[in-house]
Amino acid sequence: MPKEIFGPDYQFLKNDDILSNEEIVTIVKCFVEFGVEKLRLTGGEPLLRKDLIPLIQALRSETSVPEISLTTNGALLPRYAKSLKDSGISRVNVSLDSLDETRFFKISGERAKPQAVLRGIESAIESGLEMKANMVVQRGVNELDILPMAEKFRSLNLTLRFIEYMDVGNSNHWNLNEVFTAKEILDTIQSKYPVEPVEPNYIGEVATRYRYLDTNQEIGIISSISKPFCRDCNRARISADGKLFTCLFASEGTDIKSILRNNEGTEVLKKTLSKIWGQRADRYSEERSKRTQEKTKIEMSYIGG
Repeated sequence: MPKEIFGPDYQFLKNDDILSNEEIVTIVKCFVEFGVEKLRLTGGEPLLRKDLIPLIQALRSETSVPEISLTTNGALLPRYAKSLKDSGISRVNVSLDSLDETRFFKISGERAKPQAVLRGIESAIESGLEMKANMVVQRGVNELDILPMAEKFRSLNLTLRFIEYMDVGNSNHWNLNEVFTAKEILDTIQSKYPVEPVEPNYIGEVATRYRYLDTNQEIGIISSISKPFCRDCNRARISADGKLFTCLFASEGTDIKSILRNNEGTEVLKKTLSKIWGQRADRYSEERSKRTQEKTKIEMSYIGG
C-alpha cells in the first residue's frame, strides 16, 4: 500500500465499519444465485485479516461458489499456505514485479525483498496450491525484468501474467508514457522464447493467453491500456466497508452494507445488486482521455485487482 497515503497519521477503518464474515457470506450467496462462479479475496493484503480462514471455510460450506482464489503479496504465505489449502482456496495469485532486490524494494514501497515473496511461492507449491504470479510492467522501472521473470517462472512451471501499468487511483501519478505495452512485452518474450496464442477459457477473461512452444507452459498478458476489454467485463467488486463497484477505475461505489445492517432482507439486497448491475455503463478504459485521467478514482489498495 502506498506509504505516502498510509502513513503514521492515516485513519484506518474501525472494526465495526468492516463487513463481517456473515455479511460477506450473505452477499456471496446472492451473487451465486445470479450465476457467479468465481470469487477472489484480495486487498490490500487479505492475509492480514484475522478471521480470514474461518471466512474461507464459511464460504466453502455455506455457498456453492465453485472457485475461491486469493491475491496476496506472498510475504505471509509460509505461515498460511497449508491453512489456505485446507480451508478450500482453489488458487493463489502472487504479485511480484521484479527479482532485482533494489528495484523490488523501490516498487514495493521499501518494505520487502523478492526473496520473501519467492519463499511464499515455494511454500504454496509445497502445500499443493495452484499458483499464478502477476507482474506489472512500468517503462523505465522494471521492463528489464521481463525476461528474468519469464525464466524464473518457466523453471517453477508456473503461469506468469504480465500487466500493463494502469491508472488505478491517483496516488501512482500515472503517465501514459510509462506504459510498456502488451505488444512490447510480447516482443521482449519472443526475442528469447517463442510463443503461440491460446484460446481464452471463457468470455471476459482479462489475460490474453500464450504458450511457450518448447514447454507448453502458459503466460498471460493483460492489456487494459493498449487494448481495453470493457465490453466483455463481467467483474463486480465489494470493498471491505461494504460498497459495490462495477469498475476498477470507478470514483465511488454503492453502499450495500446498510441493507444488511438495517435488516432489509436478502430479497432487497438481490434486487439492489441486480439493478446496479443492469444499469452499469462503465467504459473507462475505452474512454480513457486527459479528462478521465484527471478524475479522482478509488485506489488499488482499497478495492483490490
